[in-house]
Amino acid sequence: MENQRQIKQAGLKVTVPRLKILHILETSEQRHLSAEEVYKELLAAEEEIGLATVYRVLTQFESAGLVMRHHFEGGQSVFELNRGGHHDHLVCVKCGAVIEFYDDLIEERQRAIAQEKGFKIVDHALVIYGDCLEGEACPRRTNATKRHG
Repeated sequence: MENQRQIKQAGLKVTVPRLKILHILETSEQRHLSAEEVYKELLAAEEEIGLATVYRVLTQFESAGLVMRHHFEGGQSVFELNRGGHHDHLVCVKCGAVIEFYDDLIEERQRAIAQEKGFKIVDHALVIYGDCLEGEACPRRTNATKRHG
């Protein structure tokens, strides 16, 4: 019921593909999913929703403000539910892992720098790229190599 309400509030018609895709975004262990990953989850659940439909629904969700799309370097677009509130991202350049974080000191420093330079921040995003500490032992690295390699 909650998913139906969210979709209606976003100004979209409630359809089975929209409900299924929203459910995957809400229940996945990963908060940042590519369209292909959403599609694979649908296939695993034996849902007959095509990849083109997944792309179309995610784009509609983005336009309606239900999800945010991120274009992290070196990878494909990923989508996360728009739960409100600001956060920043750490992105592993090897396996594609995305970790969210928020730090008051970083936010305050950014505001101070903007003010020093005569800017008023209206929006910003901080993405830190690095290599996750799991290194070669990272279980995601094997899948990422297949996916991005």
